[in-house]
Amino acid sequence: MNISKKFQSVAPSSTLAITAKVNEMKANGINVVGFGAGEPDFNTPEHIREAAIKAINDGFTRYTPASGTKELKKAVADKFQRENGLSYGIENIVISNGAKHSLMNALGVILNPGDEVIIPTPCWVSYPEMVKLNDGVPVLLKAKEEEGFVVSAEKIATAITDKTRAVIINTPSNPTGMIYSEEELRKIADLCVEKNIYVISDEIYEHLIYDGGKHVSIASFNDKIKDLTIIINGVSKTFAMTGWRIGYTASNAALAKAMGSVQSHATSNPNSIAQKATEAALNGSMGPVLAMRSEFEKRRTYMVNRINTLNGVSCLMPQGAFYVMMNIKDLFGKSINGKTITGSNSFAEILLDEALVSVIPCSDFDSDEHVRWSYATSMENITEGLNRLEEFLNKLQ
Repeated sequence: MNISKKFQSVAPSSTLAITAKVNEMKANGINVVGFGAGEPDFNTPEHIREAAIKAINDGFTRYTPASGTKELKKAVADKFQRENGLSYGIENIVISNGAKHSLMNALGVILNPGDEVIIPTPCWVSYPEMVKLNDGVPVLLKAKEEEGFVVSAEKIATAITDKTRAVIINTPSNPTGMIYSEEELRKIADLCVEKNIYVISDEIYEHLIYDGGKHVSIASFNDKIKDLTIIINGVSKTFAMTGWRIGYTASNAALAKAMGSVQSHATSNPNSIAQKATEAALNGSMGPVLAMRSEFEKRRTYMVNRINTLNGVSCLMPQGAFYVMMNIKDLFGKSINGKTITGSNSFAEILLDEALVSVIPCSDFDSDEHVRWSYATSMENITEGLNRLEEFLNKLQ
């Protein structure tokens, strides 16, 4: 039996082997401290859960319009006006089964075979594979650590060809936690307007910015860039709703209509109960979000300061999200118990075997000199994990 060439071209994630091994070790009672989670370790706020229960009890359990209910679209539009200074109508909004689904819809409606999408890296592992699944060509553009893991407009300009269809901007970023300044975003916006290319702006971590920083959406600068921007967002990170699977897009009406049509054939509508819960999230108090962000900021500061005291590793202070990119290049060639570190994959495997600490190798993020730590876990786990890391580093030869 043959598998299509398109699906054969999609690379498996190297993190799956680590994840499977961690799960097996935990099932066998081994005390592994994990730092791979890409989700908040907080419960979904009570008023959101109550809205879901009410939806069930009210019988709101049937099909909705394929692109989401009018009520939820209005809540999303109101959110954009209130928080981002962006004016959208419900005709501009598509509700999907998570932000990942929103990204697939966006790429699906703008790409023709062979179209190129510029992706600044280190990047979330799924971006290049999503582009390939939609018959596009990912063009990886690496940002250096000394550049703050941010790709400049000038560097993006060097990668644009007559096949370039879009650029993906993720701010705050997974995996780096860094943000694009308003000044740099304005330059990127001007470039994309000049070249008439789309911006897919992944803003899923917009409320997890620290040190008093403020999120700026690239679509907010003027009508020209707004018309070329597809904003990707959702409730998974902001409201600790990863399992509820609600994402959304904001775009020009023609793109929104196309995405809605595709979705009507691919998945029908997003979960009806989760849509009601999302209404409550967007229209309700931000108090739980602010409390969660405050806790993340404390964990981030502790983790970064601690890592930067250890031998052979270092990291930048991330400005948002809940990840730290730890540089391990000075450990290459070092060994323990006959195992030698040659890159991020081997480091992650050896750290798991020898110290029972699980981190995510960043080779799939286009950065083999780094591993990703998530601080979406308790301070107790963070302290224990870093204690184990320190012991591990001191044993390397």
